[in-house]
Amino acid sequence: MTKPIAPTEAVRVEDLDDAALVDRAQQRDGAAFWLIIKRHNQRLYRIARAVLDDDAEAQDVLQETYIHAFMHLSEFRAEAQLSTWLTRITLNEALGRRRQRRPTVDVKAIKAMPAPFSAYNADPEEASALAEIRRLLERAVSDLPEHFRIVFVMRDVEEMSTEETALLLGLRPQTVKTRLHRARRLLRETLRDKLATVFTDTFPFAGAPCDRLMQSVLDRLGISLLQLQAY
Repeated sequence: MTKPIAPTEAVRVEDLDDAALVDRAQQRDGAAFWLIIKRHNQRLYRIARAVLDDDAEAQDVLQETYIHAFMHLSEFRAEAQLSTWLTRITLNEALGRRRQRRPTVDVKAIKAMPAPFSAYNADPEEASALAEIRRLLERAVSDLPEHFRIVFVMRDVEEMSTEETALLLGLRPQTVKTRLHRARRLLRETLRDKLATVFTDTFPFAGAPCDRLMQSVLDRLGISLLQLQAY
């Protein structure tokens, strides 16, 4: 049991571990609810999306996950990791929704996941290139067979251990390793094929960089653009 916080102690809620946050959430502390969501949102979203391959449904799963979790906080055992407990709830909700889908429904809307480059302010051209790379990766991951996609997201995107992934999915660790290996191989093949079509455009020198070089050369030669119009 977490030691009660004395009124005179200046403890920021952001500094509390998950067990302490659960204790506070059980006392209806709004800040604790908010921080639990903030800490685990990205992992749970990515895992739900790996199962359902749909942004809107993944967001619905997250809402249901948090509602269920917050209504059953008394069932959480502090010796377990909160992330593992929440992930199991997310998987159960997502898998349940997938089983309820009609066979004729084809949900393949590919939208951007949170960008891994969000902390870096690239210039417009570089930002556009990074966005295109992200779209290629997302499409390639989304096109993986579902059982490979889920393992890949859990292991390589969320960096969960083989053991935790196996436990949550009810698989043997060796099966997780095999599926991850095959997922990586499929991704390499897919990306190689997609990128082969754009190799001819690699290292382009056009647009603003080209214009700047041209202007610099003309300035050094003492030639203005007006003079060029005579040719």
